[in-house]
Amino acid sequence: MKRYNYKAKEKETGKIVKGSVQAETESIAGRLLIDQGYIPQTVTEEGTGLLSGMNRVTTKDRIMFTRQLSTLIGAGLPLAVSLRTVAEQTQSKAMKNVVEEILASVESGKTLFDSFSQYPDLFNGVYLALIKAGEVSGTLDLALKRLADQEEKDAAMMSKIRGALVYPAIILVVIIAVLAFMMIMVVPQVKGLYEDMGEELPELTQLLVGISDFFGNFWWLVLIIVAATVGGLWYAVKKTPTGRHIADNFKLHVPIFGGLFRKLYVSRFARTAEMMLATGVPMLESVKIAVNATNNVIVEEEYSKALEPIKGGKPLSESLKDKNYMLPLVPQMASIGEESGKIDEMLGKAAQVYENELDEQINSISTMIEPILMVIMAGLIGVVIGGTLLPIYSLVNSVAV
Repeated sequence: MKRYNYKAKEKETGKIVKGSVQAETESIAGRLLIDQGYIPQTVTEEGTGLLSGMNRVTTKDRIMFTRQLSTLIGAGLPLAVSLRTVAEQTQSKAMKNVVEEILASVESGKTLFDSFSQYPDLFNGVYLALIKAGEVSGTLDLALKRLADQEEKDAAMMSKIRGALVYPAIILVVIIAVLAFMMIMVVPQVKGLYEDMGEELPELTQLLVGISDFFGNFWWLVLIIVAATVGGLWYAVKKTPTGRHIADNFKLHVPIFGGLFRKLYVSRFARTAEMMLATGVPMLESVKIAVNATNNVIVEEEYSKALEPIKGGKPLSESLKDKNYMLPLVPQMASIGEESGKIDEMLGKAAQVYENELDEQINSISTMIEPILMVIMAGLIGVVIGGTLLPIYSLVNSVAV
């Protein structure tokens, strides 16, 4: 069911009222309002319009919802009561609407898994599989707790990776700003000075003047090219299989960051498999879901090669051996887990090892990038200064002579 915002007039009093109503379609929402004694003026689906992007469920909202629902179910409250309580406590309007619709679905007789499945963009395959396993095994509260814990870890890891890129991004902005200032304000003055003196510009200065003139005359063309390039790349990566394939392959082989991404995908695989197996999901299904959780098509294609051996009865440790982008600790720990009967715990320990290494690597990358960018900035600014200030000194010396 969808939620529609409406503006309507009361038949008896003529008073204008605003609110929202749940219905399958806009026309059904209108009929519901008429049955309630209103004359609909506008009925629009929530989440459409210019501000729809501001009214969406964030990762933080989903984690908080999952944690609260786990706590309430674990305390012994019925599912419907737990959902209603969470809906009342939720601050996010978008999340509140989703919870209310899930509650309505559950109260109509559907399972929680079916109710969550109505929102595939919000609840991914890992989330739904754990919900289904939790319902079947009667450990829904534990499944939800594992989900909340894992989503918090994923969010923290991605935050660290983004944080490692913030400082380099700031340095790049400073470099561009300084270069733009020199090219716009200083280079044209040097050109004018040489023209007034009747002297010929040095070759380096001529190059800088040409670049400055081009950007000054064709800045609009530069903006169009940049916007078209960025838009085209975004569309190719997000909307086309080939673009996604190229982008994911680039992540695995890009200098400095390639190793970081490989550890990230391995830790996601191991952590997801741990959660699935601990909740009672069968091995083959657990591995399928863990493969998809890596969120990289190249890695998914390679890890999926382990599914056929598992179907044939081979243990997970043997099936994962010699797979590209699979780091050796995971099959080793899986083998220990198979022997001890604690494969989920062993996979969790392997994931923890790579998560710890990721933390250290992110910190070291941040430290390493800083001097590299400083050298690049010094070199570029040095070229501009060499093409502007040095010619001025030459002119001054020639006049003095």
